[in-house]
Amino acid sequence: MALDLIVRPVGFYKVNCYLVSVVPDGAVEAGGNDGPGGDAVVIDPGDEAEAILDLVRARGLEVRAVLLTHGHWDHVGAVADVAEATGAPVYLHEADLALLEEWSPRPVPAVRFLQDGGMVEAGGLSLEAWHTPGHTPGGLCYRLGGWLFSGDTLFAGSVGRTDFPGGSPEELARSLRRLLTLPDGTTVYPGHGPATTIGRERVANPFLSGL
Repeated sequence: MALDLIVRPVGFYKVNCYLVSVVPDGAVEAGGNDGPGGDAVVIDPGDEAEAILDLVRARGLEVRAVLLTHGHWDHVGAVADVAEATGAPVYLHEADLALLEEWSPRPVPAVRFLQDGGMVEAGGLSLEAWHTPGHTPGGLCYRLGGWLFSGDTLFAGSVGRTDFPGGSPEELARSLRRLLTLPDGTTVYPGHGPATTIGRERVANPFLSGL
Protein backbone atom coordinates (compact mmCIF):
# COMPACT_ATOMS: atom_id res chain seq x y z
CA MET A 1 0.00 0.00 0.00
CA ALA A 2 1.12 3.58 -0.64
CA LEU A 3 0.11 6.98 0.66
CA ASP A 4 -1.32 9.65 -1.60
CA LEU A 5 -1.86 13.31 -0.73
CA ILE A 6 -3.93 15.97 -2.45
CA VAL A 7 -3.88 19.59 -1.26
CA ARG A 8 -6.88 21.71 -2.20
CA PRO A 9 -6.91 25.35 -1.00
CA VAL A 10 -10.54 26.30 -0.35
CA GLY A 11 -12.53 29.40 0.46
CA PHE A 12 -11.67 33.07 0.71
CA TYR A 13 -8.82 32.42 3.15
CA LYS A 14 -7.33 29.61 1.04
CA VAL A 15 -7.41 27.01 3.79
CA ASN A 16 -5.44 23.92 2.85
CA CYS A 17 -7.90 21.05 2.77
CA TYR A 18 -6.00 17.76 2.66
CA LEU A 19 -7.22 14.52 1.16
CA VAL A 20 -4.98 11.74 2.45
CA SER A 21 -5.47 8.23 1.15
CA VAL A 22 -3.88 4.83 1.18
CA VAL A 23 -4.05 3.15 -2.20
CA PRO A 24 -2.99 -0.25 -3.51
CA ASP A 25 0.62 -0.48 -4.66
CA GLY A 26 0.89 0.07 -8.39
CA ALA A 27 -2.54 1.67 -8.70
CA VAL A 28 -2.88 3.88 -11.72
CA GLU A 29 -3.35 7.52 -10.71
CA ALA A 30 -5.82 8.90 -13.20
CA GLY A 31 -8.94 11.01 -13.19
CA GLY A 32 -12.54 9.99 -13.64
CA ASN A 33 -13.64 6.52 -12.63
CA ASP A 34 -10.12 5.17 -13.09
CA GLY A 35 -8.89 6.59 -9.78
CA PRO A 36 -6.82 4.30 -7.58
CA GLY A 37 -9.48 3.79 -4.90
CA GLY A 38 -8.71 3.11 -1.24
CA ASP A 39 -9.41 4.54 2.19
CA ALA A 40 -9.07 8.26 2.89
CA VAL A 41 -9.37 11.01 5.47
CA VAL A 42 -10.25 14.63 4.83
CA ILE A 43 -8.50 17.26 6.95
CA ASP A 44 -10.04 20.72 7.41
CA PRO A 45 -12.79 20.92 4.78
CA GLY A 46 -13.26 24.64 5.27
CA ASP A 47 -15.34 25.43 2.19
CA GLU A 48 -16.22 24.24 -1.33
CA ALA A 49 -17.74 20.94 -0.27
CA GLU A 50 -18.62 19.90 -3.81
CA ALA A 51 -15.07 20.45 -5.05
CA ILE A 52 -13.76 18.27 -2.23
CA LEU A 53 -16.35 15.57 -2.87
CA ASP A 54 -15.58 15.66 -6.59
CA LEU A 55 -11.97 14.78 -5.77
CA VAL A 56 -13.13 11.93 -3.56
CA ARG A 57 -15.46 10.54 -6.24
CA ALA A 58 -12.96 10.98 -9.07
CA ARG A 59 -10.41 8.89 -7.22
CA GLY A 60 -12.87 6.25 -6.07
CA LEU A 61 -12.04 6.82 -2.40
CA GLU A 62 -13.91 5.85 0.75
CA VAL A 63 -13.65 8.65 3.32
CA ARG A 64 -13.33 7.04 6.75
CA ALA A 65 -12.87 10.19 8.86
CA VAL A 66 -13.02 13.98 8.71
CA LEU A 67 -10.33 15.55 10.91
CA LEU A 68 -10.36 19.11 12.20
CA THR A 69 -7.25 20.89 13.39
CA HIS A 70 -9.42 23.51 15.14
CA GLY A 71 -12.85 25.11 15.06
CA HIS A 72 -12.34 28.46 13.33
CA TRP A 73 -14.82 29.50 10.64
CA ASP A 74 -12.44 29.15 7.71
CA HIS A 75 -11.65 25.52 8.60
CA VAL A 76 -15.16 24.17 9.29
CA GLY A 77 -17.47 25.66 6.66
CA ALA A 78 -17.90 22.45 4.65
CA VAL A 79 -17.58 19.93 7.49
CA ALA A 80 -21.28 19.09 7.77
CA ASP A 81 -21.70 18.65 4.02
CA VAL A 82 -18.64 16.42 3.65
CA ALA A 83 -19.53 14.35 6.71
CA GLU A 84 -23.12 13.80 5.57
CA ALA A 85 -22.12 12.94 2.00
CA THR A 86 -19.49 10.40 3.06
CA GLY A 87 -20.98 9.10 6.31
CA ALA A 88 -17.61 9.68 7.99
CA PRO A 89 -17.31 10.72 11.64
CA VAL A 90 -15.82 14.11 12.48
CA TYR A 91 -12.92 14.32 14.93
CA LEU A 92 -11.74 17.33 16.94
CA HIS A 93 -10.62 18.26 20.44
CA GLU A 94 -13.52 18.83 22.82
CA ALA A 95 -12.15 22.25 23.80
CA ASP A 96 -13.02 23.51 20.31
CA LEU A 97 -16.53 22.08 20.18
CA ALA A 98 -18.05 25.48 21.01
CA LEU A 99 -16.18 27.03 18.07
CA LEU A 100 -17.41 24.30 15.72
CA GLU A 101 -20.98 24.80 16.88
CA GLU A 102 -20.65 28.56 16.47
CA TRP A 103 -19.04 28.61 13.05
CA SER A 104 -20.37 25.59 11.17
CA PRO A 105 -23.24 26.76 8.94
CA ARG A 106 -25.36 23.88 10.29
CA PRO A 107 -25.09 21.07 12.84
CA VAL A 108 -22.31 18.56 12.27
CA PRO A 109 -23.22 14.86 12.58
CA ALA A 110 -21.22 12.14 14.31
CA VAL A 111 -18.73 14.29 16.23
CA ARG A 112 -16.05 12.40 18.15
CA PHE A 113 -13.47 13.85 20.53
CA LEU A 114 -9.72 13.35 20.46
CA GLN A 115 -7.29 13.93 23.31
CA ASP A 116 -3.55 14.31 23.12
CA GLY A 117 -2.06 11.06 21.87
CA GLY A 118 -5.38 9.79 20.54
CA MET A 119 -5.27 7.71 17.40
CA VAL A 120 -7.52 7.85 14.37
CA GLU A 121 -7.57 4.47 12.65
CA ALA A 122 -9.13 4.91 9.23
CA GLY A 123 -8.78 1.87 7.03
CA GLY A 124 -5.07 1.60 6.33
CA LEU A 125 -4.33 5.03 7.83
CA SER A 126 -3.24 5.64 11.42
CA LEU A 127 -2.89 9.27 12.55
CA GLU A 128 -1.81 10.46 16.00
CA ALA A 129 -3.40 13.60 17.47
CA TRP A 130 -1.14 16.13 19.20
CA HIS A 131 -2.94 18.70 21.34
CA THR A 132 -1.30 22.02 20.44
CA PRO A 133 -3.31 24.83 22.05
CA GLY A 134 -2.46 28.48 21.62
CA HIS A 135 -4.20 29.51 18.42
CA THR A 136 -7.36 27.96 19.87
CA PRO A 137 -7.86 26.03 23.11
CA GLY A 138 -8.44 22.75 21.28
CA GLY A 139 -5.91 23.03 18.49
CA LEU A 140 -4.71 19.68 17.14
CA CYS A 141 -1.89 18.61 14.87
CA TYR A 142 -2.01 15.20 13.21
CA ARG A 143 1.09 13.08 12.75
CA LEU A 144 1.23 10.43 10.05
CA GLY A 145 4.67 8.89 9.82
CA GLY A 146 7.02 11.63 8.64
CA TRP A 147 4.15 14.04 7.93
CA LEU A 148 2.64 16.58 10.31
CA PHE A 149 -0.62 18.38 9.53
CA SER A 150 -0.15 21.46 11.70
CA GLY A 151 -3.33 23.46 11.14
CA ASP A 152 -2.80 27.05 12.24
CA THR A 153 -0.17 26.22 14.86
CA LEU A 154 2.87 26.37 12.58
CA PHE A 155 3.30 27.81 9.08
CA ALA A 156 6.23 28.19 6.71
CA GLY A 157 7.95 31.25 8.18
CA SER A 158 5.25 32.05 10.71
CA VAL A 159 3.05 30.73 13.53
CA GLY A 160 -0.59 30.94 14.51
CA ARG A 161 -2.20 34.11 15.77
CA THR A 162 -3.11 34.33 19.45
CA ASP A 163 -5.26 37.47 19.42
CA PHE A 164 -8.56 35.67 18.77
CA PRO A 165 -10.79 34.73 21.72
CA GLY A 166 -9.28 31.68 23.42
CA GLY A 167 -5.81 32.32 22.05
CA SER A 168 -2.78 32.19 24.34
CA PRO A 169 0.82 33.20 23.48
CA GLU A 170 2.13 31.12 26.39
CA GLU A 171 0.30 27.98 25.31
CA LEU A 172 1.32 28.48 21.69
CA ALA A 173 4.98 28.75 22.74
CA ARG A 174 4.69 25.47 24.65
CA SER A 175 3.05 23.82 21.66
CA LEU A 176 5.74 25.05 19.29
CA ARG A 177 8.51 23.84 21.59
CA ARG A 178 6.89 20.42 21.49
CA LEU A 179 6.76 20.43 17.68
CA LEU A 180 10.46 21.23 17.63
CA THR A 181 11.13 17.84 19.24
CA LEU A 182 10.16 16.22 15.93
CA PRO A 183 12.91 15.14 13.51
CA ASP A 184 14.15 17.85 11.15
CA GLY A 185 13.02 15.81 8.15
CA THR A 186 9.37 15.89 9.23
CA THR A 187 7.29 17.49 6.46
CA VAL A 188 4.86 20.07 7.80
CA TYR A 189 1.57 20.60 5.98
CA PRO A 190 0.06 23.78 7.46
CA GLY A 191 -3.45 25.17 7.43
CA HIS A 192 -2.47 27.91 4.98
CA GLY A 193 0.42 28.37 2.58
CA PRO A 194 3.18 26.05 1.38
CA ALA A 195 4.55 22.95 3.01
CA THR A 196 7.80 23.13 4.93
CA THR A 197 9.91 20.98 7.26
CA ILE A 198 10.65 21.10 10.96
CA GLY A 199 14.34 21.53 10.17
CA ARG A 200 13.72 24.51 7.90
CA GLU A 201 11.52 26.22 10.46
CA ARG A 202 13.95 25.51 13.27
CA VAL A 203 16.62 27.63 11.57
CA ALA A 204 14.62 30.10 9.45
CA ASN A 205 11.36 30.88 11.25
CA PRO A 206 11.88 34.10 13.25
CA PHE A 207 8.93 33.27 15.54
CA LEU A 208 10.73 30.16 16.78
CA SER A 209 13.89 31.99 17.82
CA GLY A 210 14.63 31.33 21.44
CA LEU A 211 12.19 28.45 21.81
